Amino acid sequence: MSRHRRTGLIVVGLLASLLVVWFDHSQFGRRWRQAESRQPARSDDLEKYHAKTFTVVNVVDGDTIDIDVADGKYDHTRIRLWGIDTPETKNPETGVMYFGPEASEFTKELALGKQVAVYLDENRTRDKYDRLLAYVKLPDGGFLNEVLLTEGFAYADLRFKHNFYNKYKQLEAGARGQKKGLWLGVTPEQWPEWRQREISNIKKQNAK
Repeated sequence: MSRHRRTGLIVVGLLASLLVVWFDHSQFGRRWRQAESRQPARSDDLEKYHAKTFTVVNVVDGDTIDIDVADGKYDHTRIRLWGIDTPETKNPETGVMYFGPEASEFTKELALGKQVAVYLDENRTRDKYDRLLAYVKLPDGGFLNEVLLTEGFAYADLRFKHNFYNKYKQLEAGARGQKKGLWLGVTPEQWPEWRQREISNIKKQNAK
């Protein structure tokens, strides 16, 4: 291979890499990733999990739990609580976020070892990591998703629409107004990146 041809291939490779990076960080890239992650509801998930009762065997994080039923090659099914986002404690990219340990401990107190009922959204049952998206009903009749919001341990997730999108925004607003949980001391810089971005977009739209 000639030197000029080899140089040309290197330049083309670099340009392609730059294009991928630009696309990944652009508005188009974000929209594409969101579209890719909107997996349709699976009928087998609805039949296997919806309105069924299981035991919580592990709490991964404030918004992520495992229940005692196999899921494919895994011994347990991992559930990501639909419509909320608690501060991270296990994500290596963000580290332990403000009020993350408190949210995780609160979920353990409410759910670990308890029998819970799982309810799915008829429009979508999995996230891009193949975790089950669910509303989890506790033994006392309350929903874990809603309790976390009401007590200030979670943010209402504004990225994706779901059955209780508006209700969850109102629950968060109530906790925020009463300065419950994380709302007593959190600063905008401590919010998840997605929330900072979404709130900024909303402010720009309202300013038009």
